[in-house]
Amino acid sequence: MRLLRSTDLALRVLMRLAVVGESNPTTREVAEAMDVPYTHAAKVVAELQHMGLLVARRGRGGGLALTETGRKASVGAIVRAFEGEGDVVECEGATPCPLHTGCRLRGALRRAQEAFFAALDPVTVEDVVAAPTGLLLLNISRRP
Repeated sequence: MRLLRSTDLALRVLMRLAVVGESNPTTREVAEAMDVPYTHAAKVVAELQHMGLLVARRGRGGGLALTETGRKASVGAIVRAFEGEGDVVECEGATPCPLHTGCRLRGALRRAQEAFFAALDPVTVEDVVAAPTGLLLLNISRRP
């Protein structure tokens, strides 16, 4: 299974905020540090704020800060929220699979997807920034 770019970015933003301490980087600073387009980072930040995982303040003294809920958030729940509940494969799209009414693969893939999420459920944002990851995150700078 491959995560969407927005899911990956959401996790990295939360991880970055978990280790920055008292500083409150802006969305633009986070985007630059992560080497992603500002507009993409802004959409992800807005969704994370809507989920209550971070706060974003505008103006002087503003920036992004991880909430306590964000620090304790389950990685599995975050991935589910960004990835959605859809199937791994599209069986009933514009060109439906001729096997979709009797296929056993779809169910097996769904169970595998749920096992993937379940493996991430007990892992928190706080867990994934434990040493040595936290120190590495602090030293990330924009690629030349």
